[in-house]
Amino acid sequence: MTGIDGCLTEAMAIPGARGASLVDWTSGLTLGAVGDGPDGDPEASAAEAAELARLAVENGVFTGGGARRDGPVEELIVTARGSYHLFRYVATSFDSSVFLYVRLDRTEANLAVALFRMKDLATRLVSA
Repeated sequence: MTGIDGCLTEAMAIPGARGASLVDWTSGLTLGAVGDGPDGDPEASAAEAAELARLAVENGVFTGGGARRDGPVEELIVTARGSYHLFRYVATSFDSSVFLYVRLDRTEANLAVALFRMKDLATRLVSA
């Protein structure tokens, strides 16, 4: 895999993938996007997803009382009527605020396979 483009290309190979983005959750900035979003605009969808990703990281229920960029939140799964929205936080040795966001069609996706593949992609993205 070569960088962001390679990561997103591999994410789109996940069965049922309709769109994939690498997003900074602090700013909502899309570092890269492929496929489409629920409303046809993958960058707008990624920016909206960043709000949810940020809330999860900053929520004391998940973090033990304070915002922690190194965890303990590793991934989020949002189940909608016709889709799965998967968020995988990218762990780095520096102060990272990036997550991999993949939208899957529920009729074609295998949630377990997608989560496993996203974990691998996030790990390889950092080690590349």
